[in-house]
Amino acid sequence: MLETMKDVMRSQDMCVLATVSGTNPHCSLMAYITDDDCRNVYMITLKHTTKYQNLTVNPSVCLLIDTRLSDRGEQRRKAKALTVNGVFKKIEDPKEHLAVRAKLLQRHLQLKEFASQPDAEVFAVKIHSLQLLKGATDAHFEILE
Repeated sequence: MLETMKDVMRSQDMCVLATVSGTNPHCSLMAYITDDDCRNVYMITLKHTTKYQNLTVNPSVCLLIDTRLSDRGEQRRKAKALTVNGVFKKIEDPKEHLAVRAKLLQRHLQLKEFASQPDAEVFAVKIHSLQLLKGATDAHFEILE
């Protein structure tokens, strides 16, 4: 089932990122990429945003990646929803930062102008666990640590 979960992550390129500040949840639609073994998800944001401020205070995050756009009409009953639990990580190494940024922009051309802003920050979410829901009731859970 882990490979199916990874296939969902690789086949999609947008997710909902959920962060928390105190007791207030905050959700953001985000473009993303994964590393080769789907242990890390990479995104870019501006440092002055609510999401980034939340991440620096509380690094625990949850992502939702789903197949609702590809599983339409009669296929809707086969839609998959992948819940990804993990932790925010700054990318400290300048070479890694540039490499991840380049890969993000290769997959997401629409982010080029956004990524050129002075306070744009590429970051990682290190994945701890995955839960895949296939249809309405078929659930599978995997711990990656």
